[in-house]
Amino acid sequence: MSIEHAEIHLIEGKSRAGAGFWGLQPRGGGDVVVSHASEPLTPHLRVHRERGHLVLAFHGEIDIIAALEITPYLDAATGRPCARVVLDLRHVEFFDCSGLRLLYRARRRILARDGRLQLVCAHPPTLRILHATGLAGVLPPLTTLDEALERSEAVSEAISEAGSGAACGSA
Repeated sequence: MSIEHAEIHLIEGKSRAGAGFWGLQPRGGGDVVVSHASEPLTPHLRVHRERGHLVLAFHGEIDIIAALEITPYLDAATGRPCARVVLDLRHVEFFDCSGLRLLYRARRRILARDGRLQLVCAHPPTLRILHATGLAGVLPPLTTLDEALERSEAVSEAISEAGSGAACGSA
């Protein structure tokens, strides 16, 4: 099942928030459902849609254990053509090389599929890591979610007007 189909597929009773909620739940064969309400998928990840973007909000300590929990959801979100994804690190308390690996993985997968990726981060220790490793140069962190959503929309409009990215339309 593609993520597009998964978005309209309700998993009753399997959502951590209870029946009737939509969740990005890994299922057999890598199938997922995308959340429209911010719901914890793991202790370290909440997912919701906002203004046509899939927002993955990382929470708490992003270390090797958290990265193992987040990877299937990240792969589902970044594995489709023309995906518009925002990685929100505003609620991160600790971030190590496992977190960096998640960001590089998301960037590589999004670029390979002509998507758009924005990063939100205002946590000084995490920003230091992003700058020290050079990731901030290729995936510039923005300070607010609104800024990330607006910038992604502006880039999409500019590409659409220029006639590039026709395979993705205005996304």
